[in-house]
Parts: sequence; structure tokens; C-alpha cells
Amino acid sequence: MGTSVFNWLSEKLASQRYQYWALQYSGWGGYTLLTFIGGFFWVENHWLYTGYIAVATASGIAISEVMRRGFQRLWDRPAASRLVGSLFVVILAAAVWAAIKFGGSLWLYGRESDEHPVVLAVYWFSYSFLIYMTWAALYYGIKYYQASQLEQEKALKAESIAHQSQLKMLRYQLNPHFLFNTLNAISTLVLDQDGKTANTMVTRLSQFLRHSLDNDPMQKVTLAKEVEALELYLDIEKVRFVDRLQVNVDLEGDAPKGLVPSLLLQPLVENAIKYGISQREWGGEINIRARVFAGELLIEVSDNGPGVPPEALAGLGSGSGVGIRNTCERLRALYGEEQKTRFCNLPGGGLAVNLRIPFEQDA
Repeated sequence: MGTSVFNWLSEKLASQRYQYWALQYSGWGGYTLLTFIGGFFWVENHWLYTGYIAVATASGIAISEVMRRGFQRLWDRPAASRLVGSLFVVILAAAVWAAIKFGGSLWLYGRESDEHPVVLAVYWFSYSFLIYMTWAALYYGIKYYQASQLEQEKALKAESIAHQSQLKMLRYQLNPHFLFNTLNAISTLVLDQDGKTANTMVTRLSQFLRHSLDNDPMQKVTLAKEVEALELYLDIEKVRFVDRLQVNVDLEGDAPKGLVPSLLLQPLVENAIKYGISQREWGGEINIRARVFAGELLIEVSDNGPGVPPEALAGLGSGSGVGIRNTCERLRALYGEEQKTRFCNLPGGGLAVNLRIPFEQDA
């Protein structure tokens, strides 16, 4: 019961209309209470005084509602027009309310007063003007705050859409890049009149592309599933290399549960095959290792090929290679400064690519 009432109240207060009336009643309720306490102990007829306050409050609420409608019409005007128009509305509202309260005061206390009527009129107008200027300042302050929040939400939404579009673009770039390389290999097999092997590669290629297209490019997958997807790609390459390609996978501890961007490993392995394994007549091996350390997922993809010249290591992540550059850009877009990509030559020969990203799991 208590939870349902709380949820209902939260939903109502989320509406700007209910927020306005909640503030309206709260503000005027505070005015009524302070006015009542301020005169309760020195007025003689409390019933008349209570009636006077009720009329003053009711008229104050009604006039402020008319003011709000006037401010709404002025909202889209230029700043100078809005300022002058709002000031005129406040002056007019204060004059009307002052007349109502002044008349009520005469009815309540009579005409006995040492003050000049002009002085009394200035007093009641000044008092009413101060109240309505405060109301107008709060109204516009809240209005400008809401407009600022709305613009900020629009900016964040636009930034989010642009970010997602960038990630989708980077992710979809992998398919044409990989497809070109594979079709080139199939073309070579056809020219060599190796139709059976070419047909096998086409079948494996269709399976891999179906898998990549069926998966949401914005959805992260576990490292275990990423390795399963990688096996589809490796099935294609093993048709070409037969027993010249060996792949070793070692996922320690909670590493298989870690979430990674889809098709993260494929371009790294493809790069290792193209520049490492294919350069050696007897082939070679690729090692994929992953572990969790200090809240981070550490992934290494290495080969035992010739490696790269030391002067070329620094430019690997931003060079002309589509796969490696694409992977680095995707990680930067997803994780910002919380990720790190490092390339290094191994002492025994070959290149190692080390990735460090935050360790995340499915909720």
C-alpha cells in the first residue's frame, strides 16, 4: 500500500503540470500561514481575519494564474520585449491584488487610520509588488532551468546518437574489409582450378557473415562467445592453410565471462595471419590469452611470425591497416581513457597485441 502510494506520487511529481501546482500551493500555503500567525494575536475578530486571509490567498492564486498565462505568451518574444511585458504584467497584478487587500482591510478594520490614503496605497502596492516579483522570479528561474535541462538532454541525446553511429560505422567497416580479403582468396583458388576448396570457403564464409549480421553491432558479447564467433572465421582460414595454421586459446579464471565488443578478435587474428603466418612457408601459430587483473580484462593476441620493424610499432594503431586501426578506434570510442592498446615484438619472433579494457559482466 505504502509503496503504491509512493510510486503514484512519484509519477505525478514527474509531470511539469503537477510540479507547478505543487509549488503553487506550497508557496501560497506558506504565505497564508505566515500572514495568519502574524496577525492572530493582535486582531479582535479571528473569524473576520480568517475570512480576509482566505480572500487574499484565493485572489492571489487566481491573479498569479493569470500572470502565468501572460508569461507563457511572452516566453517566445525577444528578451527585451519579454522583460518589459513581464514587468507590466507584475505591476498590473500587484495593483489589482493591492486593491483587493486594501478593500478587505477597510472592511475588516474600518476607515480609522492616521496614515494618508496615498501612503496606504503605496504600502499595499509595494507589498503586493514584492510578492509578485518574487513569484515571477521563481517562475522564470524554474522555466529557464527546465529549458536548460531540456537543451542539455537534447545535446546528450544527439551526442549519444552520434556516438552510436560512429560505433556502428566502425563495426560495419569490418565486414567489407574481411569480405574483400576472403573473396580475393576464393578467386585465387578458382584460378588455380581448386573448385572444391573454393566451394568449402564460400560455405564457411556464408556462415560467418550470417553470424556477424545477426548480431547487434552495439551489443557487447562475452569473451567466450566472441571466441566461438572467431572459430567461424578460423574455419575459413584453415581451408586455405590446412595444417599450416594452429590457434591456441587460453582464457583464465573469469575472463570468458568478460564483455567485449562483437568481432573484437577477428581483425587482430586476421592481421596476424596476413602479416605473420602467411609470410612463413611452414605456417605458424597464433595464441590468444586472456585474464582478469585489478578489475580489468587483459587480452593478448600474438603470433610467431617475423614481427614488424621497431620503427613501425608506434604507428600500428593509426596506420593504413583497416582492421587494426578500426579496432583501436572502436575501443577508444567505447572506453575512452579506460582502455589501452599496445604492440610489441616478441623476443622469439612475432608480434603481440595487448588490449586492456574494463572488466564487465552481464547483470
